[in-house]
Amino acid sequence: MTDFKNITYLKTGNQKQQLAFEVLTKHKVLEKLVDFDPILVGTIPINIDIENSDLDIVCYWKNKLDFIERVKQHFEKETHFTIREIVIDDQESVVANFFIDVFEIEIFGQNIPTELQNGYKHMIIEDKILHSKDKNFRLEIIKLKQKGIKTEPAFGLLLGLKGNIYQELLDFKI
Repeated sequence: MTDFKNITYLKTGNQKQQLAFEVLTKHKVLEKLVDFDPILVGTIPINIDIENSDLDIVCYWKNKLDFIERVKQHFEKETHFTIREIVIDDQESVVANFFIDVFEIEIFGQNIPTELQNGYKHMIIEDKILHSKDKNFRLEIIKLKQKGIKTEPAFGLLLGLKGNIYQELLDFKI
């Protein structure tokens, strides 16, 4: 089982994972967010990314304004920087997007410990599912994503899940 809380696994991964490691370390992205328990989540860590996949980083803030200020302090000079506050599943959330080198980076923060956030939990479950299936399953997920289907709905389609796919995945038993 990969320790996703430490990005060193990216160093020995595929070409995109190695590039992600290089960009994140060169620009000290996670170091700048260390006070917010950042974890890289999404498709790149579990090798189901497509050409335009971004680097998703979940963070845990206790003080939203402090988090917003820190993100701005470190990243607002990056290309196409935006930051917004939204409510997702009744949770106040902060989302910042910008580009560094070849990657779009999304920083997602909530007042929920990172390991308890859905982005992290979905990735862990998806990783377990991928390890329980053959290589063709992974390739089918990638094909669906290339057709514009988001990650969780792609898993839902292949697993025959019904209803709220995001919740169904959280409840999925392998």
